[in-house]
Amino acid sequence: MTILSAQSIERLCVQYGMLSPFADRTRHEGVTFGLSAAGYDVRIEFDREGTVQERLLSPGEFMLASTVERFRMPSDIVGIVHDKSTWARRGVAVQNTVIEPGWEGWLTLELTNHGPEPLLLKRGIGIAQILFHRLDEPTVRPYEGKYQDQERGPVAAKTDNLHLSNDRADVKVNVHE
Repeated sequence: MTILSAQSIERLCVQYGMLSPFADRTRHEGVTFGLSAAGYDVRIEFDREGTVQERLLSPGEFMLASTVERFRMPSDIVGIVHDKSTWARRGVAVQNTVIEPGWEGWLTLELTNHGPEPLLLKRGIGIAQILFHRLDEPTVRPYEGKYQDQERGPVAAKTDNLHLSNDRADVKVNVHE
């Protein structure tokens, strides 16, 4: 697999609509988002309506959030979600989600604060980096799973009859208790 360059990412966003809204490299609240040399930094959102402007992420706490951007993945591209170093240096981990070829929707992000201080996360700030890889050929099995056409805002795990104790997207969990 090949990691896509800025110009390839931009072309896929403009011509195919791979993610929108698309932004060139931009700085907001001291943190960058948008297109980079070999990836795209997505922005955070906390609810379906986009009205919640900030959330506090306490030490040891886990929460679900969403991206401002909506994805429409081509059948020959896979995205990998990575930590953004600005936040990682403060203790925030973004679980490394795979964005499958053929998947469409708003991406749910899983965030944990491993640092010693509470962190105020503001809507629209850059939160994670996506690296896009090109498959050796388009897949004949594009994503058709339960998260296809995922709605805006954080979406809790769809458990398929598993009995999990926390299946609500609006619940924050302290992992150190």
